[in-house]
Formats: sequence, C-alpha cells, structure tokens
Amino acid sequence: MAEAKTLSIRRLTLFIALAAVLSAAALAAPPDSTRPSDLCEIVRLDSTIRLDIRYATRNNFTGEVVYPVARAFLQRPAAEALIRVQAKLLARGYGLVVFDAYRPWSITKKFWDITPPEKRQFVANPRYGSRHNRGCAVDCSLVKRSSGEEVVMTSPYDDFTERAAAFYTGGTPEQRAARDLLRKVMTEEGFAVNPDEWWHFDFREWRFYPVLDIPFSRIR
Repeated sequence: MAEAKTLSIRRLTLFIALAAVLSAAALAAPPDSTRPSDLCEIVRLDSTIRLDIRYATRNNFTGEVVYPVARAFLQRPAAEALIRVQAKLLARGYGLVVFDAYRPWSITKKFWDITPPEKRQFVANPRYGSRHNRGCAVDCSLVKRSSGEEVVMTSPYDDFTERAAAFYTGGTPEQRAARDLLRKVMTEEGFAVNPDEWWHFDFREWRFYPVLDIPFSRIR
C-alpha cells in the first residue's frame, strides 16, 4: 500500500512538473498576430468611463509629458469587454478610471531605456513588445459613482514597490477589498491581472494582434 501511494505521489509530481513546462512553453510562444488591428477609442463607445491619462501629463513615473493627447484606445473585443466591466461596476456603485491603454511601441522603448535595471519588472521589454503595444492591455482603477472620487487602493498607480502587487497582503481591508473587486470583475470579462501591478490587465486575446507603433494622431 505504501509503495502504491509513493508511486501515485511521484506520478502526480511528474504531471504537475510537465504541466508547468507546457504552460511556460505556451507563454513563451510567439503571438499569432493573425487579426488586423481595430483600435477603438474607449470613451466613444462608453462616455461614462473616466480618463486620467497620466502619460499626457507630468504626473507619471518619468516626470515628463509622453503622450501628445489624453486619449485611450483598445482593440475592439477588449474595448467591448471593458464596457461590460463598466456596466457591472456601475450596478455596484463604482465606475472605471483608465490611466492607459494602447501604447505605441516607441514609448515602451523609452520607458525601458529610462528605467533602472532593478526596476524593469515593472516595464515591458521592447525586444518582445507589450500587450499595451497590441492594444490589449489597460491600466485602470475604480471611482465612486456617487462622488466621482477615486478609490484608494493598496498603492498609487505606477508604484514600483511591493505594495503594487496584485495580491499584496498589506494596506487596509477596505483597500484590498476594492482592489480585489476590480480584479474579480475584470477577470469575469476576459482580462488577467499582472501579478506585479494591481491596475494592469491583459485581455485574453492579446496574442492575436501584432505589436504596433501607430501614433494617436493616426487613429480614427
């Protein structure tokens, strides 16, 4: 009996290890990039979503104005999913505030170049491009529907500390509850949170789109 139990444990361990290898291989596989880009301006689809595009101001980790205009775009399926998130949140007394969405590749390259090596887990490697470059990532948080006030989370946006982690156990119960609500509703509509950034969500179909370096002025 003991030998059979040991054998079962070994088989289970081998299965888990194999699954991990296959999962890592899938994540490392190159994107399919089979769909044509269809970037949509978020607020044209739902004007109730608030924008606070930090990179169009100096209120960001670079301290510089990076975007020429305060606009936010996503590939159409991701934008439509975000609208469904907004509807669910409004029913709960909250709404979305979007800090960033589609990001031209050249901006990703700039972020990489100015970020210290020990902090580069918080920025995408331009060698591979980012989900933002594909129009399938959104940085967002919650606002209170009654007052329009931004909800306080476990860290500010673009915080480069452990407090930014999606499952950080510090902060207040209220902060963690708000962060977890945002993650729950976003996950229900096909987004996955970045483990290092509670505000960063990748849409599940990101692999189907190419890395883009289209300036906002060329998007209609």
